[in-house]
Amino acid sequence: MVMSIDNVRGFALATSSSAFIGSSFVIKKIGLKKAGDAGVRAGSGGYSYLYEPLWWIGMTAMILGEVANFAAYAFAPAILVTPLGALSIIFSAVLAHFILKERLHMFGIVGCILCVVGSVSIVLHAPKEKKINSVNEIWHLATQPGFIVYSCMAVVVALILIFWVVHRTEQRKMLAYIAICSLMGSLTVISVKAVAIALKLSFNGVNQFIYVPTWFFIVVVVICCLVQLNYLNKALDSFNTAVVSPVYYVMFTILTIIANMIMYKDWASQNATQIATELCGFVTIVAGTFLLHKTRDMGNEQSESSSLRGECELQNH
Repeated sequence: MVMSIDNVRGFALATSSSAFIGSSFVIKKIGLKKAGDAGVRAGSGGYSYLYEPLWWIGMTAMILGEVANFAAYAFAPAILVTPLGALSIIFSAVLAHFILKERLHMFGIVGCILCVVGSVSIVLHAPKEKKINSVNEIWHLATQPGFIVYSCMAVVVALILIFWVVHRTEQRKMLAYIAICSLMGSLTVISVKAVAIALKLSFNGVNQFIYVPTWFFIVVVVICCLVQLNYLNKALDSFNTAVVSPVYYVMFTILTIIANMIMYKDWASQNATQIATELCGFVTIVAGTFLLHKTRDMGNEQSESSSLRGECELQNH
């Protein structure tokens, strides 16, 4: 199946985005550790990481990645762009293996391969982007009853997690943090896509910034991004990168695809075979991400056991 030119552009931008974002996880993790040693940890409500240069380098890499991701949504549908975020997990897992010494087990390598195979499957069968001539068309889609219900539910659940669940449980705190990021992230993607299309149309000579909906989407992007950033920092500072990255990816991607299905109806022009192939590709990516998650500690344990065996052999000699 031949990809459209716009889908190729979206694919290239999404791939470069994954490289920047994947490396940012590791760089920010180092910065958060250094800041935590000198002040109050982010997981405990501290903001000392704001004075750490490494954190800002990681933040810059993440911004560059998000800019590339932002541009990708102007050319390709979310069903193509969002799942490619799995590639950022591969980048972060490999870098964490060499830099953070969070060892990558052999099965983790298999997980990386599964992520790539699933991504290729989705890319080759992704639907073409619908032609949109005005941001007002997107506003019309956003004000349909189905998407209004989803948006209200996402905000209400996020508020419950922020003001009730996070303060009442320790065992599920990571899932609460990631759920908040993912719920806000799904609304961010919808709004980012709208702003990206508005910019694309404006550059082509049709100014979209004279319309109120464009500015509404910009405000939503800013608010949701700030919430995501805050709770992603808490998750990264409190839990292993190898755990946070895949769980965040899976939850964020599922919610984003659901939101786009409700609003843009990306699959309306596809047949059952194409949809089934995309779903299989996504399931393959999910399997790969969780294989990475489940085997990361095995890599560390294998490294530790090898060291212990080496020490015992030296003592015996």
